[in-house]
Amino acid sequence: MRVRIFDTTLRDGEQSPGVSLTPEQKLTIAKKLDELGVDAIEAGFPIISDGELQAIKMITSANLSAEICGLARTNKKDIDVAVDSGLNYIHTFIATSDTHLKYKLKLSRDEVLTQAIEAVEYGKSRGLQVEFSAEDATRSDREFLKKVFSEVTRAGADRIDIPDTVGYSTPQYIAEITKDAIEATKLPISVHCHNDFGLAVANAISGIQAGAQCAHVTINGIGERAGNASLEELVMSLQCLQFNQKYETGIKTELLYDTSRFVSKLIGMPVQPNKALVGENAFGHESGIHTHGILNNPLTYEPISPELVGRKRWLQVGKHAGIHGMCAMLEEFGVQPDKEQAKQILDKIKYLGDQGKHITDVELLTIASEIMKERGIKRIVQLTGFSVSTGIGTMPYAFVKLNIDGKDFTATDYGVGPVDASLNAIQKITGKISEVRIKEYVLASISGGSNALCEVTIKVEDAKGNTSSAKSVGEDIVTTSVQAVIDGINRIMLKKLLKEKKIDN
Repeated sequence: MRVRIFDTTLRDGEQSPGVSLTPEQKLTIAKKLDELGVDAIEAGFPIISDGELQAIKMITSANLSAEICGLARTNKKDIDVAVDSGLNYIHTFIATSDTHLKYKLKLSRDEVLTQAIEAVEYGKSRGLQVEFSAEDATRSDREFLKKVFSEVTRAGADRIDIPDTVGYSTPQYIAEITKDAIEATKLPISVHCHNDFGLAVANAISGIQAGAQCAHVTINGIGERAGNASLEELVMSLQCLQFNQKYETGIKTELLYDTSRFVSKLIGMPVQPNKALVGENAFGHESGIHTHGILNNPLTYEPISPELVGRKRWLQVGKHAGIHGMCAMLEEFGVQPDKEQAKQILDKIKYLGDQGKHITDVELLTIASEIMKERGIKRIVQLTGFSVSTGIGTMPYAFVKLNIDGKDFTATDYGVGPVDASLNAIQKITGKISEVRIKEYVLASISGGSNALCEVTIKVEDAKGNTSSAKSVGEDIVTTSVQAVIDGINRIMLKKLLKEKKIDN
């Protein structure tokens, strides 16, 4: 069965507290969603602002492959503005639960039914495809809900949507009312599930198993309160888990991680590390038992190959580490300790882990070089020149000179602060030379007073998704940040160089 993916990142997702996108940003995300392969994009709510209207006009004019939809309440003004924005597909809604009728709409059931019918009829008279939503469907009287769905079908609705507006449903109940809707309308049914009890994806899957043909989802599950059903979780569950029948979508799954990161960065909402599939830790392993299993066969502790969603697995050393995983990490950097040296390195790592320390790749190599008496592991990148300029009324500016494998490179760039300017200048060089980019940057103060020390931890990534981490401590935030980034870049470029040599051999 082919499941239709209706993405509402730009509408319900943007309703996340603290998120507000410009028209240009919305168009950029729409293009990313189209590239990902979603079937429909809910571009926004045309009537809410001039900027929203402009964004939807830009998206409808972009010649995307996905259907473009806009939200409208059940009134003529909303629908007219949707038409003016260039839309030919609307998602119109009115609440049907007694709670909403009494406290929000202050309407009777008959009045709500009349508005719903008139909106669908008017939308069809304007030449629109109409998807009708009964807001708060899962808390509505079941017989009244069936009646509303039946009447809007007679009025000409093309699709019916069942919103679990406050995430109140269970998988069993959403399946039951999905079957009700199919029986009452014989139309394609969508499910729109919220995550207030952490059941959004489970409820959406249950609705699909009961006969719904479409799910409303968002990238990273963003949305009001606890968010919506997560696109990546729903799609991969349908594709990979065991069901009585096979489900397919048009999503290019290898683009899921890239799309997740793109949206997260643009809207300023970090993805939690333990988020399924796209969280930083989703394919990361530290436990000795796990890393040993992974190295023998990834299926031991990974349900799917990370490459399916555009990821790479990575190993971490710490108090839970085992000797096999640690040696595998060192091998990536061309370091091969003997058994006794490996034991000493691991003992040191576990000791630091017991002190609450997070061990980066650079620190692992430093420990290994000390124990193996091999000072100065090869550095491909050398910082040979560096200066910053900042002040009131001037945009921070940085100059960086790097020597990479014997060749000199220089770059200058601006930023929102001196650290940002410096890192931007470094990325100008490394992005061009080796496609290395800064993935994470964390700054922490580890002592107080005017001469306080700061600790900078970074993670860098190459074009193939390989990562390396580094940490630096110092008094000057800018210099410490630059040193951490250079250390991280060195490690990932060394790792890349060794892999290339292995392939050549």
